[in-house]
Amino acid sequence: MSKPYVWHDDYWLMLMQLYLRRPVGVKPMYSRPMVELCLELHIPPVVLFARMCSIANADTPRMERLWRTYGSNPRKLSRAVALLRAMSGFNSSGHFYDGVETNETFECDFRPVADGLPVTPVMLILILDLYFRLTPITMVPDTPEIVELSRLIGLRPSDVSDIMDVYQHCDPYLNRADVVFSPYLLPCQQIWKRFGNSSCEALASYASQLKEYFY
Repeated sequence: MSKPYVWHDDYWLMLMQLYLRRPVGVKPMYSRPMVELCLELHIPPVVLFARMCSIANADTPRMERLWRTYGSNPRKLSRAVALLRAMSGFNSSGHFYDGVETNETFECDFRPVADGLPVTPVMLILILDLYFRLTPITMVPDTPEIVELSRLIGLRPSDVSDIMDVYQHCDPYLNRADVVFSPYLLPCQQIWKRFGNSSCEALASYASQLKEYFY
């Protein structure tokens, strides 16, 4: 079985460049720049976050050399990263991924659930988190919490409300017998299967981290 990701030492340069981006420091695990780099490298956010902490702590001889070489010379670092990205085969099936099967996992959460739809699984996770904080009668477009979440993730309040209605059909405690016709039914069922039976506290903690992607 192939590893879910492969790490190359050159990636430290890209990660350090992100670390040095203002405000300088360790970036939130699910901030948009961090996620974009994760998608580029096909490496989960938790892995890049841990390695960025190693950069911050300079806890190995390799990290000490990295700081000596690039810490006070951002232009040199930018040139090195630009050269790295220009290398033939980068982020493709060439040199960097030669012999490695790139089975996408976390990447799918940041892509639309279907062609022509604006919603991603990450959005559905945030909506599910809010779903557990509301009652069915308040799952309407003019509820302040729905308005606030819709602004954050770039959807209309009516879209968020409609998705909550779909979640009601996934909720075994409501036992709704009416039939729902929605392109979001299968994606919502998949998210419910992943998170519907977990603790509300665990889901809320994860959702809080994911919101960083939209700030």
